[in-house]
Amino acid sequence: MTEPYATPGAPAHPRPPRPAEGRARWPWAGVAAGVLGIAATLISDVHPVVEKGEGYTSEYLDEVPRMMAHISIVTGFATVALLLVLAAAWRRRVEPRLPGSTAAHLVPHALTASAGALTLGYAWKGSLALYLPGGVEAGGFDEAALYTMFVLNDFGSFIGWLGVIVAAGAIAWMGLRERTVSRWIGAISLLPVLIVAGAVGSTGLPGFQGVIGPVWLTAASLGLAFGRSTIVRD
Repeated sequence: MTEPYATPGAPAHPRPPRPAEGRARWPWAGVAAGVLGIAATLISDVHPVVEKGEGYTSEYLDEVPRMMAHISIVTGFATVALLLVLAAAWRRRVEPRLPGSTAAHLVPHALTASAGALTLGYAWKGSLALYLPGGVEAGGFDEAALYTMFVLNDFGSFIGWLGVIVAAGAIAWMGLRERTVSRWIGAISLLPVLIVAGAVGSTGLPGFQGVIGPVWLTAASLGLAFGRSTIVRD
């Protein structure tokens, strides 16, 4: 069947509208991991309030919030799972686009490293939830053992976010040097690297990445979800 000849001067057949470009959905795993990481690390902190100038001695064990420790292990393990999902999605969606980029290949390794370390960090929170008064295994350890668990939790769930800071550095390179990520994402990704490096270098503070890491992950993932970075274009 042939198309009829168009009448001179008649408007051409309108083309069907092009479908709107879909936004990548995999960055939302990063958003969820960041938000849950904030809840697990910062909101669910187990440090009791002490008098100014006093240290955390064993006499404060009765004031350690057991329920916060329980909330932390639940949201923390969910964070770990989402970091692994994000790492797998990155390998599937981003690495094939940038086979020659070392920075792009570094990101999922760094996220996986954080997931492994944070598994231990949040598990130590679970030990407090289990053995503190009110827990299902309350009384299973003496005061000295409980205090050791508490000390492990001082930075336990903070240290593991270092891998996420390494991923931030890689994304900063991708944004500012390779231009495969929006430049503003590259710029905000450089900040946590400089801040953590400065904190460690000047004071030896081992856990500040747990303060800034989940916040950066949330912001950068939202930028990828709603932005026009090369790595998320269809």
